[in-house]
Amino acid sequence: MKKIAVLVSGGGTNLQALIDAQKEGIIKGGEISLVVSSMAGSAALTRAEKAGIKTIIIERKKHPDSQDFDTLVAAALSENNIDLVVLAGFLSVLGEKVLNLFENRIINVHPSLIPSFCGKGFYGIRVHKAALSKGVKVTGATVHFVNNEVDGGKIILQKAVDVLPGDTPETLQQRVMREGEWVLLPKAVAMFCSGEL
Repeated sequence: MKKIAVLVSGGGTNLQALIDAQKEGIIKGGEISLVVSSMAGSAALTRAEKAGIKTIIIERKKHPDSQDFDTLVAAALSENNIDLVVLAGFLSVLGEKVLNLFENRIINVHPSLIPSFCGKGFYGIRVHKAALSKGVKVTGATVHFVNNEVDGGKIILQKAVDVLPGDTPETLQQRVMREGEWVLLPKAVAMFCSGEL
């Protein structure tokens, strides 16, 4: 059984999609054994605790030095014998220590069709604002491996989602999560755990 760590910062909706997929037997050969939050009091922690998953808080604001933060994250993952790291709304960029330790074993979900609306500064609602201001008719979600370039790792899965007339950044964000992120992320995790990746 592969041990999965999910790194979160906020509401934990992608974490919930993974917890639900695990309950439904979609993720075979793997189990979420740890949730690491960069923010104390995040709703994601409540979701993890409710599901009986071990949680660790490593507050980003208490560790402004990136190397210090990275060292603590690497230690938490190593001490818990993690095989796969999943970034699910994790708002910190991982450093060299974690990237080297878990090369080709870190995946992220991004709320656009990479290479559109990605890279430094593109996260959360900002991505959807940019998509709407550009006037795109189709957006989507991407699951990719994480490397030292923000949103630059090898793409694993993508799914297109229509932009509808009258969409706001918030309505578009909800649709991309529901139709894209919550579908793709569990699928990619299942693929990794079954040895397909």
